[in-house]
Amino acid sequence: MLLAIDSSLGTSAAVVDHDRGIIAERSHHDTRRHAEVVGSLIRDVLVESGIAPAELSGVVAGMGPGPFTGLRIGIAAARAFAFGAAKPVVPVVSHDAIAREWYVAVGEGELLVVTDARRREIYCTRYSGMDAAGLPVRVEGPVLAKPDDIVVGAATRLDSDRVSAGHLGMVAELTWSAGRPFAADEPLYLRSPDVSPSPGKRVTS
Repeated sequence: MLLAIDSSLGTSAAVVDHDRGIIAERSHHDTRRHAEVVGSLIRDVLVESGIAPAELSGVVAGMGPGPFTGLRIGIAAARAFAFGAAKPVVPVVSHDAIAREWYVAVGEGELLVVTDARRREIYCTRYSGMDAAGLPVRVEGPVLAKPDDIVVGAATRLDSDRVSAGHLGMVAELTWSAGRPFAADEPLYLRSPDVSPSPGKRVTS
């Protein structure tokens, strides 16, 4: 049983189980209210699912890609909740959740997931399909790109404005059951910081 949290686009929280699937899920699409809504979304899915924090196996954090300000709120919430509940944090690439939801619902074949990176740029991840474990197979990305620079080719282009925390959690459940490694525990900002440390004042004698 996992609690999953993502704020790479809007904000989403869910409780999932390997055998029962997505038990409860709530989301909010405003990309400027992550900090205001993430706590209530977590509370609501726990109440609806009837799952106490002690019953969870871990807390899934969507690692992006996503803008710095929004993405870090969900990751911080996941880490704080996991620390308080004495549970491990499970990092998952957020685009994998978008791809899994699409493959489960409608698709097969090559897929290009595209999300807004702002500043007239996009995040892209390419998938070849879904494997026997039910996991999307990532073959390229995620990368930051200019819209005119990407090549769709034979893939289906999927522009998404939401990440399902339910499918994020199921990617974690299936990754664990298949014995696969989880994503790196590092946020996927992909864009260099706007501010860099000063080189310091040169001192001459």
